[in-house]
Amino acid sequence: MFSANTIRILVAGSLLLHAIAHAIALGALVSQSLGGAIASRLVVRSWLFPALRPITAASFAIPFWLISTLGFLAASLSFWGALLPGATWRWVVVGAALLSILGIALFSGTWPGSPNLQRSLLNTLVALAMNGAILVSQFWLSWPPLGMFGK
Repeated sequence: MFSANTIRILVAGSLLLHAIAHAIALGALVSQSLGGAIASRLVVRSWLFPALRPITAASFAIPFWLISTLGFLAASLSFWGALLPGATWRWVVVGAALLSILGIALFSGTWPGSPNLQRSLLNTLVALAMNGAILVSQFWLSWPPLGMFGK
């Protein structure tokens, strides 16, 4: 159906776009944690710690988005064969997806940097769908096969 090169480009590109989306949210969190202007009227809150001020909640959310961003970027580069050897990218992408899901769960209600509540919900659902696809492809499908990446 698709050539191995096409699949490499699609997978590496999807992971890179996921990293960029997390990086944009990370930028909004950093700005909010420093008390700077935010791109929306939405501020990050944690349902688990509702008494946290938005600036503090943003500071606690930063590690989730930072590590997820770096993980998705490393996985994208590694899938392409430019960073980590062989199947190492699988563990990196799974870790990034799980951390992203945890961050989304702890700070649900707003996707950092979203201009409004509807976009925040859309961004959150897209991120969860991508994370879900990553976990399904790695744990249940063991896809893509070893011969397809790192070339």
